[in-house]
Amino acid sequence: MKARLVIEENASPEDVKAVSEGLGEYNRAIVGPENYAPLRIFLRDEQNRIVGGILGVFFWGWLAIEYLWVSEALRGQGYGTLLLETAETEARKRGVKNINLDTMSFQAPDFYLKMGYRIFGQLDGIPEGQGHIRYFLTKKL
Repeated sequence: MKARLVIEENASPEDVKAVSEGLGEYNRAIVGPENYAPLRIFLRDEQNRIVGGILGVFFWGWLAIEYLWVSEALRGQGYGTLLLETAETEARKRGVKNINLDTMSFQAPDFYLKMGYRIFGQLDGIPEGQGHIRYFLTKKL
């Protein structure tokens, strides 16, 4: 078989799906089903507007937290702790024993360390030339 390499900035959703599904099929053949399920927890104000939240995915017995955000007006009032503890409680209910996430040095590494997460890796100098660090953290429940 031969193939040609093509860079496509505006690839179709079908083409992107083909790559994703191809890798998923390979992974499932090796380690079994991923048991993928989204986690969506929101903070809403009196007008029902979203003022914070946590987004993640459950798969292969882990919770990967993708986003945790609290609006500027609510920071420092315990809402981040509430969101993270709620996500951890939901993970325990589902039998999940491990969580992973990443954060930037200008975001919340100290918050996660205080919550019992540990750094297992980092990328220095991201974005390039600005001197920030991207931290990768994990926690055993």
